[in-house]
Amino acid sequence: MTERLPSPAQPVFWDAKALEQEQRRVFDVCQGCRRCFNLCEAFPAMFQRIDELDGEVDRLGARDLDRVTSLCMNCNVCGFVMCPYTPPHQFEIDFPRLMIRAKAVGAKQRGVSWRDRLLSDTDRLGKLNSRLAPLVNRLTRTRLVRLLMEWLLGVHRDRRLPPYVVTTFPQLFLSRRQAKQTAPQAASGSRGMGASPTEKLSFSGISSPQGPHSNSRVALFSSCLVDYSYAEIGRAAVDVLEHNGVEVALPPQQCCGMPSMSVGDLPSAVRKATANVAALLPWIERGYRIVTPMPSCSLMLRKEYPFLLGTPEAQRVADQTSDLCEYLMQLHKDGVLRTDFVQPGGTIAYHLPCHLRDQKLGYKSRDLLALIPGTQVQVIEWCSGHDGTWSLKKEYFPLSLKIGRKVFDRVEQARPDLVVSDCSLAGNQIAQATGRTVGHPIEVLRRAYGIGVKD
Repeated sequence: MTERLPSPAQPVFWDAKALEQEQRRVFDVCQGCRRCFNLCEAFPAMFQRIDELDGEVDRLGARDLDRVTSLCMNCNVCGFVMCPYTPPHQFEIDFPRLMIRAKAVGAKQRGVSWRDRLLSDTDRLGKLNSRLAPLVNRLTRTRLVRLLMEWLLGVHRDRRLPPYVVTTFPQLFLSRRQAKQTAPQAASGSRGMGASPTEKLSFSGISSPQGPHSNSRVALFSSCLVDYSYAEIGRAAVDVLEHNGVEVALPPQQCCGMPSMSVGDLPSAVRKATANVAALLPWIERGYRIVTPMPSCSLMLRKEYPFLLGTPEAQRVADQTSDLCEYLMQLHKDGVLRTDFVQPGGTIAYHLPCHLRDQKLGYKSRDLLALIPGTQVQVIEWCSGHDGTWSLKKEYFPLSLKIGRKVFDRVEQARPDLVVSDCSLAGNQIAQATGRTVGHPIEVLRRAYGIGVKD
């Protein structure tokens, strides 16, 4: 890491004066480029203020710098998607990392607000609210409760919230395995290995009759969203993977840490990253590939864990992680993905999430959906404007809908049979603005296979 792009392990990362100097350097380059003027509200606010100061970046005050930081959603589109000055360019600009650094330094100076701590503690919220899911879901749809939530928590009264499920995905996965594990080897949850503390908390799957493939063992990093709100995505992922002869395991895991990192709570993000790396490494050693259906999680595991931890173990996890549709397209490239589809996909409006674009994976989900006969896919590449907990907040919710307007308009213009996105939060935002049900590509694939009837 250079001094311009330090890691949290370097003292200069936390130096407030060094941070301010770097902000001014980057803002000066940005105001001379302005390629990102229409991506979000952070850049227009920056450019407008610099123009008011006759282009003199040195005259920006602390409030001006903080305002730009507060308007950043951490979608990352401005970084390695749009910016022409990212490394190895001599300017060495990584605007998303600069914003993370600014939020982290601010949080260290002022503390993390109780609202940010609460909203970013997704595991705790999920475990609590899923136990009372019917009541919680009903209450959060009532106006009085939403007014109270806005007053107490600062969560906008009109923000559509993801529902909580009664039966979490880990519970579904365990009951599924217990129903299938009839052979002693399956019951042991391993391939000839003795029990370990990690293994006792995990449940490995059973390969389908199609037989094993060189990449046929997957450790699913399901995500807190799937675990507590969108369990059907996890179920669909297992159905499709097993249909293709892939053995699926569910290691013990925590939230990937993206919500904590996005509010500048790097110590919490580091703790979660450290725990997940320790939990996933044994599975990698046993030949499993880490696969996740959520773009923010794959981004964290592949890109942010090495940044946060700076360890060989974190890099090992990063190197062995794939997005779910990326993994399935690799199976297709290897000639082993089953194409015994029985239902057409129809016309699909596919939203490509920002955190997949940041990983530069191409159009794997689109290409996967296009394998289904009778399917036409229209790709929508604009940001939905949701971006984690940012758009939940009353001060940013209206801005989030403004940012997502390009996506909403294109969905409505397409008039598709189905709307899908790899990101369930983006899907939640699109559903709020358009009234359309939004699914995940893996659910479309399962339906096309004609498998996985709900029990």
